[in-house]
Amino acid sequence: MDLLKTQVRNIFTDGSRLLTEACVRAGADVFIGYPITPANLLYSYAGRRYPKMMAAPDEITTLQWMSGFSAAGIFPVTATSFPGYSLMIESINMAFMMELPMLIILVQRLGPATGTATGGAMGDLSVVSGTISGGYKIPVFSISSMKDCWDLPPVAIGTAMKLRTPVVLLTSKEMVMTLASFDISRLSSIERNNLRSYKGDEPYLSYKPDSDGIPPFLPVTQNRHQVRLTASTHDMRGIIQNSTAEAISNTRRLHKKIMNHLDSYALYEYYSHDPADTIIVAWDIAGQAAIEAAGQLNAKGTPVSLLIPKTILPVPEIYTDILSGYRRIIFAEENIDGQLRILIFGTAGRKGVSGVNVIGKMISPENIISEVLR
Repeated sequence: MDLLKTQVRNIFTDGSRLLTEACVRAGADVFIGYPITPANLLYSYAGRRYPKMMAAPDEITTLQWMSGFSAAGIFPVTATSFPGYSLMIESINMAFMMELPMLIILVQRLGPATGTATGGAMGDLSVVSGTISGGYKIPVFSISSMKDCWDLPPVAIGTAMKLRTPVVLLTSKEMVMTLASFDISRLSSIERNNLRSYKGDEPYLSYKPDSDGIPPFLPVTQNRHQVRLTASTHDMRGIIQNSTAEAISNTRRLHKKIMNHLDSYALYEYYSHDPADTIIVAWDIAGQAAIEAAGQLNAKGTPVSLLIPKTILPVPEIYTDILSGYRRIIFAEENIDGQLRILIFGTAGRKGVSGVNVIGKMISPENIISEVLR
């Protein structure tokens, strides 16, 4: 037995350091950002670790520069919070239509508007869900533990490259800024992701998909083939067309490629506890309180199961399959309306579905236990 591989190696760190290192190892080439609390540590660490780091004058410029780097085959990452993300939305739509891969780390904080920059929250899911005009979804992942800060960036970056799309990684102030003791021997190795490039000799069509519905990529910096990129409705060549059958089919493909590959990036933790008829659903930092609450309840003879979604959008079908087996479903979210609950069950809800919702403070295990026992 290799004792070095099994020995506990605790360090005192924060989630931002793990996120930064994981992104670089997973294939991120450049960090572009504008400083904003509580994403500042990701901005600060980027200058020390990324191969390239560029300080943008604002968030609109950030996404425009990211699109330029992505078009050149250089994978970009940024980190922001709601006020910055709101300024990025038009350019995220542009990148989605142009099929440019990139990663946006969204550190949630208390809103509305500028709200409280130093207060955590889980209030941006509804905004992210509606980011793309027309109801299209971009893949969205959620970090719910320190280990996720290491494990999810490779999946997020790999998904962005595979699907040629922007991807959002949701986290929150407590996860990225809180110093904690962490055993780094638990961390797995990370392999670098790479874009799938066009290898043919025929003229390159920027938006002609392979059998998987995804066009192979070519950077605008190569000289062998012409590359056309546009954010307007277009055909497979990248020629702007308003409503031809080919152009509309190409636009529908943007939705299909995200949905058809969902099983490959649907990540979650599910802890079934027989004979439980109650399940707790928690994401982001609330997942830590839910783990503690479920442990206490089960230890005291009140059986509950637990679901921690890591892939938030599009909502994997397996979530509704799991939840359909429970009489009571309790969502724990640091927002005022239960955004994940509404996303899964709609505004009408379902009998037996309730929420633990707070703003301005973290959800405690006691909050969840109280709702289960109510």
